[in-house]
Amino acid sequence: MSDLEVRLTPVRDFPTLAARWRALEARSQISFFQSWSWVGCLAEDRYRDPVLLQASSNGEDVGLALFNRDAMRLGLQTLHLNETGDADFDSMFVEHNGIMLADNAAADLPACLDQLFGIHPNTRLVMSGVSSQTVDAAKASGHVMRLLRTEPSPYVDYRALPDGDEGFLGRLSANTRYQLRRSSRLYSQHGPLAIRRAASVQEACAMLDALAVLHQRTWMARGRGGAFANPKFIRFHRALIARAWPRGEIDLLEIAAGDTVIGYLYNFLHRSQVMTYQSGFDYQAARPHEKPGMTSHQLAIGLYRTEGHARYDFLAGEDRYKTSLSNAATWLYWIDLVPQHSLRGLATEAWRAVVNPRYANTDTMFRG
Repeated sequence: MSDLEVRLTPVRDFPTLAARWRALEARSQISFFQSWSWVGCLAEDRYRDPVLLQASSNGEDVGLALFNRDAMRLGLQTLHLNETGDADFDSMFVEHNGIMLADNAAADLPACLDQLFGIHPNTRLVMSGVSSQTVDAAKASGHVMRLLRTEPSPYVDYRALPDGDEGFLGRLSANTRYQLRRSSRLYSQHGPLAIRRAASVQEACAMLDALAVLHQRTWMARGRGGAFANPKFIRFHRALIARAWPRGEIDLLEIAAGDTVIGYLYNFLHRSQVMTYQSGFDYQAARPHEKPGMTSHQLAIGLYRTEGHARYDFLAGEDRYKTSLSNAATWLYWIDLVPQHSLRGLATEAWRAVVNPRYANTDTMFRG
């Protein structure tokens, strides 16, 4: 858009921003992680110094992005896209992230980035879990991008499955089919395999609590803390369930064999896509060859297929069960972006070690 105008302004009024955000959501192809349900959850508490990137055309919003502004380092202000820079709050792990653009402005992302740096030249953008389109736009903006991390996001594409009950199983490897059938047969000795869906916010929170117990037991047995060891994580997701449940965007599932609970799934539902965000399975009670995780996902995949969803997304990670059960994948990227001039007089090693020490000596640089 030739009349595109980009501004970066402090956020003073979150309720007003919420209305603008929801209005643009309706005209944008976004993920749940870009919706106001996620972005605005506890925003007043999470964002210490919130700033809004707003792209407009003829006075109408065509692009919005919420950033938290971090302290100046090496002469650069750091802006975190839909994150805070606080490790405890960012443990929520945003994925399928990006600047929200209206459908008719989707090609304007490089121009947005270029204008942003033109107005605020001493800026570094941190963008986690973004798509290849954002990476391409960052390269095309003419500035310097670092690729910090890449993760596959495996998913089940229901549209690619043949009709019939065997459509899903038929696309899996022989070994995976055998494991699933054997596990289902063993669990059926306890009683019929079934899914129970939480029917209220209160029941969803109760299932989340039960999920957390199993999740923590599994991760503590591996010598690790687990996501629910973080009080901010728990607080965020209780608030998220309260705000997103009435919009039909949250699903909590209990999977059982007869009276024996084998696991819980905490999923997001958005525009015909299912995102399997968190889980808890009873590995402790599982007998040999019983697969609580794979069996739970198998039943959930079947449930959502009958409901007409298009995709069952396992989200980021190369876990064996994700690759075994999926029939497609996309890629997510963790990047940061700085204007070309900022590298003048700034040693690359200093940038690696000081600006983002976690990724020292591991990044790939692309110059626009």
